[in-house]
Amino acid sequence: MITETVPSALAGERLDRVVALMLDISRSVATAVIASGGATVDGDVATTGKVRLVEGQVVTADPDAVPVEQPPQPDASIVFDVLHEDDAVIVIDKPAGLVVHPGAGNLDGTLVNGLLARYPELAGVGEEHRPGIVHRLDGGSSGLLVVARTQAAADALIAQFASHAATRVYIALVWGHPEAPHGVIDAPIGRSRQDPLKMAVVADGRPSRTEYRVQARYDRPADLALLECRLETGRTHQIRVHLGSINHPLVGDPVYGQRRPKLQLERPFLHAAELAFEHPTTGERVTFRSELAADLAARLETLQPVVDSG
Repeated sequence: MITETVPSALAGERLDRVVALMLDISRSVATAVIASGGATVDGDVATTGKVRLVEGQVVTADPDAVPVEQPPQPDASIVFDVLHEDDAVIVIDKPAGLVVHPGAGNLDGTLVNGLLARYPELAGVGEEHRPGIVHRLDGGSSGLLVVARTQAAADALIAQFASHAATRVYIALVWGHPEAPHGVIDAPIGRSRQDPLKMAVVADGRPSRTEYRVQARYDRPADLALLECRLETGRTHQIRVHLGSINHPLVGDPVYGQRRPKLQLERPFLHAAELAFEHPTTGERVTFRSELAADLAARLETLQPVVDSG
C-alpha cells in the first residue's frame, strides 16, 4: 500500500486524480483501482473517485490493484532514424512528437513499439514496459537517445548515467538574454507544490545541476538566446524547469513557458545534440552528434542576431 496525507495543494481535488498521482497512472486506470476496492480514505474503502478530498485526510492506494497491462507490442509503422547499431547498443535520432515508451495516455505508437519491430530481442532487456530504455528524452524533444540491446549493456549504461560518466548536450532557445555567458544552475527538482502534475525547483527535491553556455543572442522578433546545455543529472523536465527558474524559459514550451508566445513553434525548442558514453563492450569512449532538427533550424534562420556595437 502507498499512503499519503492530503496536502493543501491537493485540497478539493477528486480522489481519482490523487490516486492517479500516487500510483503514476491515468485517471481512467485510477477509477478502475477505486472500483475494485483498491483505495481508502481515512481507513474507509472508497466507492467512488468523485469525492472531493480535504487537507489532512489520509489516502491509501494499492499498486497491486492496478490492472495488468499487456506488454508493448511491435509496430513496424513507427518512423525513427538509427545513427548507429552494434551487438550492444542502438543510437537513435528521435523525431519530436514521438513518445519514448508506453505510459498513461500513450499506450502504443511509441518509440519502444517501433524498436520491438526492428529489434525483437529487446523484449527481454530491462523493464517490461520500457525495454532497452536507459535514460530520458521528452516526447516533445528531438535528438539522441541510446538504447541497450542486452541486459549487460543496460546495466553498464544505467550506471554511467547515474555516475554522470555518460554526458548529454542539448541546444535550447530561451526567452531573454542571460546576464552571464556561462553558468551552472544548481537547484533541487521535485513535484510542484502548486501543481503536482508539474515539476519545479523545490527545497526538498532531488539534487539537480545544469550547465549552460550562451551560443548566440537575438533581438528580433524578441530578446532571445541560443544556449548549449549540459546535464550533470537527469531529472524529469530538468532543462525546462531549470531555465524557467532563472526566468529564461524555453521558447515554445506549453508547460513551463510562463505563458509567453510560442513564436510559431509547435513544441519546446530543445534538441539533444550530443551524447557520449563508454561503450559497454569495448570500454571505448564514443560520441554521437545530431544536427538541429529541421523545424528548429528553420525557426532559427528567421531570427535577427544582436549586433555588437563595440
